[in-house]
This record gives sequence, structure tokens and C-alpha cells, in this order.
Amino acid sequence: MNIIVVGLSHKTAPVEIRERVAFAPTAMEKPLRQVAALPGISEGLIVSTCNRVEVYAVSREAEAGIAHLRHFMADYHGLPTEELDSHLYDYQGEAAIQHIFRVASSLDSMVIGEPQILGQIKTAYGYAAEFKTAGLILNRLLHKAFSVAKRVRTETEIASNAVSVSFAAVELARKIFDSLTDKTVLLIGAGEMCELAARHFMNNGVARVHVTNRTFERAQKLAEEFGGKPILFDNFVDHLPQIDIVLTSTGAPNFILGHKTIEEVIRRRKYKPMFFIDIAVPRDIDPRVNAIENVYLYDVDDLQGVVQANLKERHKEAKKAEGIIDQEIGAFFKWLASLDVVPTIVALRKKLEEIRRAELEKTFGTLKGLGDKERKSIEALTAAIVNKVLHQPMTLLKKSQNNPAGESYVEAVRALFDLDLPAPEGKIECLDDQVGE
Repeated sequence: MNIIVVGLSHKTAPVEIRERVAFAPTAMEKPLRQVAALPGISEGLIVSTCNRVEVYAVSREAEAGIAHLRHFMADYHGLPTEELDSHLYDYQGEAAIQHIFRVASSLDSMVIGEPQILGQIKTAYGYAAEFKTAGLILNRLLHKAFSVAKRVRTETEIASNAVSVSFAAVELARKIFDSLTDKTVLLIGAGEMCELAARHFMNNGVARVHVTNRTFERAQKLAEEFGGKPILFDNFVDHLPQIDIVLTSTGAPNFILGHKTIEEVIRRRKYKPMFFIDIAVPRDIDPRVNAIENVYLYDVDDLQGVVQANLKERHKEAKKAEGIIDQEIGAFFKWLASLDVVPTIVALRKKLEEIRRAELEKTFGTLKGLGDKERKSIEALTAAIVNKVLHQPMTLLKKSQNNPAGESYVEAVRALFDLDLPAPEGKIECLDDQVGE
């Protein structure tokens, strides 16, 4: 059985293509059942996010299965195959397993290390389980993907460094203050960036969030979201001595906070540290403020520098994660190979045993007067011959699980002995129990 993947992502398709092939998360039953009904496809699962749309499937014939999935992706969304085809990629066998493990571990994400993709894959698996389009192989594969992703997060630092401007600000604040639990934040401006940063600060334990904005109603609305306090823009400077962290993002053409103002504020704070995050363009705060004792000022370029440095660190950690994935692929691929090898070994032994029994019955029918001792001796002789004949091909089949040519050995044995095997279901027996001497 072959695991196959067909899909597209932010790397291969622009958003206008991705949105046309996205599957609605509340209506997954129909497409899943159509995938499972495709010729040669025995299991199917669909992952659909803003950055990727992929179908994971199990097929006896990999190339034919991939062709069917490519046509399905186009036909289901009413797109010409030739228009979609150039954006699609496909994987099979070990490459497909590696791809799925990398996606679940967020190594293939737009932002390496982001946590959302694992939850999205779990949701996709939930739909496949609910509508019974995931069977023995995809069940095992997805659970292994989840454990691989957990290993990557536990054994590497891939998600430990901030890679968004807003969260980088929080990370810097924690370095300056050690703890944020008793700190007060002032947002100057009520735009999206300020709101996002405020959420990060709240999630990291800040005690209070105050908001000021030229439009007081906007300040009230945002402050209400965080259980904070709105402040009139005209007198926010009067509140600065009680503020530990200031995040500003206004559209002002000139500085709204100058050097002398902050000098007075820090004096009134008795030189307790104060952190300013200026993400406005043009800047809101005079850069000379950075020279004041115990005042720390970062502008948007400074934060971008932190983000880029952290991204480099994540890429370093990604190399460790790739090593973990390589280890896990080998173990899973060995199990997958056993789905073909074990039934083949069982069927081969069964067929030769049936032949042996049939020939024994014929022989005993022509040899009258044989005693029990003679009959047992002949049975033992024929059983030994069958075991000797089976030993080498069974040993080779067992070893072939770790051999790229293993599938060709399995197919050859099936053809030579005319073995017709059903699709695997349920528990697969241990190989060692099937190899005789």
C-alpha cells in the first residue's frame, strides 16, 4: 500500500488560487467521501488552511492514485485541470511520509515553528475519522505525525523565539523587567498592531492596560476589551510616571514624545526602568530618548532586527527537527512495509502447506498398509522440505522491509505463487512469528 499526497501551498500557489480550492471546514463529508470513492483509493484525508490545501490518501497504485487526486482537486472546484496542475505537488511513499511529518511539525509553514498547523491537522483528522475515510494506515500515520510534532517541540527550541513584531516587543519587555506581573502598559493609538501587542502582553501576565487615542471612543472600546482604562489623549503625558511599558503607533507627522518630556517622567519615577516601543512610521518618539538612564527605546526597525535574528535561530533548530523526522520515518516506513510483507509470508506458507497436504493425501491413498510411524515420518519429511524451501524467500521478504527494492520482491512472490491478498485490516502480526527454519 502506498501513502500519497497531492496539494498546493503558499510556496506554489498565490492566495487567489488557494482560496478557489479551499474546502469549507463545516462541509467536509462530501469531499472526503468522494476521495475515498476514487478508483484505487482506500483511505483519504483533507487538510485545508489559508496557506495550504492537501489530500493525504492510501492507494495500491501510487501513480494512478496521484492522477485521480489531481483530477479530483480540479473537478471538485470546477477548475480546468491545466490551470491548477502547475500549482500542485505530489509525493508518494517515504517522501509523502516525510512531507506529512514536516507539515505537522511546522517545518513547511510560512513561519517555521508556528503552532496553529498541528491543531488544523488534528481537526482534519477528526473529520476523516468521523466520516470513516481514515482507516488502519492513515490512523497510524496521523498519530505518528502528532507524536513527531510533539518530539520536535520538546527536543528543539523551534518555537521559543518570537517571530512577530508584537511578540518580539513582549519578549524584550520580559528581558528588561524579568517579570511582567506587576507592570502597567499604555497603548498610544488603538490600531491593529497595538491591539495585537496588548493581547500578547495580557497573555504574559501584565497587571494593567491603559489606552489613549485621539478619538476617545476608540480608546474606550479597546480599553474595555482588556478590562483597562481609557485616557484622554491631551493629558496622557500626566499618566506616564505610573506607566512601565509604552507602545505607540499613531499617524502623527512629528514626535509626540520628546527628550525633555521623558527626562522629567523618568525623574518622577525615581529612575525605575521604562520601556518604549515605537512602531509608528514616521516615529512617535525622539530617538535621543534612548540615551536617558534606565529608558529603553525600540523602534520598528529594531524589532524587525530581533525578529530576523530569532528566525535564524528557528532555522538552526529546524535542522535538529529534520533529524528527528528522519529517525521517525524509518520506523514508520518499516511498519508500513510490513502491511504487505506479513500477509504475503502468511499466504505463501499457507499455499505451500495446502499443496503439501494435498500431495500427502494422494500418496497415502496409493500406499496401503502404512503404519502410524511411517505416516508420521513421511509427514515430517515433507514438512521439513517445505520449511527448507520457504526459509530463504521468507528471510529475504522480512529483510526487504528496510530495502528500497522490497516492494518488487513482494510483487514477484505474489506473481510467482499466484497469491491474492485482501487489503490489510486490523492488527498486523509480528514478522518473527511467520518465518520458519
